[in-house]
Amino acid sequence: MQDNQPRGTICIEDIEVGMTRSLQKTITDRDIALFAEVSTDHNPVHLDEAYARETRFEGRIAHGMLTAALISAVIGEQLPGHGTVYLGQSLRFLAPVRPGDTVHAEVRVTAIDHAKRRVTLETHCAVGDTVVLKGEALVLAPSAKFD
Repeated sequence: MQDNQPRGTICIEDIEVGMTRSLQKTITDRDIALFAEVSTDHNPVHLDEAYARETRFEGRIAHGMLTAALISAVIGEQLPGHGTVYLGQSLRFLAPVRPGDTVHAEVRVTAIDHAKRRVTLETHCAVGDTVVLKGEALVLAPSAKFD
């Protein structure tokens, strides 16, 4: 991953509405092949250029969940960070990501429930000025008092 912000943990006590964290990653052919192996999703739109050229995408695209995994990386490594537990995630895929695209994944805190240690995050990924994924995550944040 490239141009990542510092990693670590931000405990619920220190999280504020409006906080953001992000990372950038250029999606490679190797990333797509490895994701296909791990996920067992070998759809030829991801792996076979000749096949993919005949689809509405007119060429290979990365798995949508590979792009979504970058959101998970920001949440698990930066905001809130280590010790965070995913409770839910909504996703809307708006445009394809292609091999060689640099994806900018970002999360922004929109709500905090201190009593339940829950944080709501607006999530999105973009390639240049094109938003390719939007969603919302709900996570259980670590606490300095309990973890």
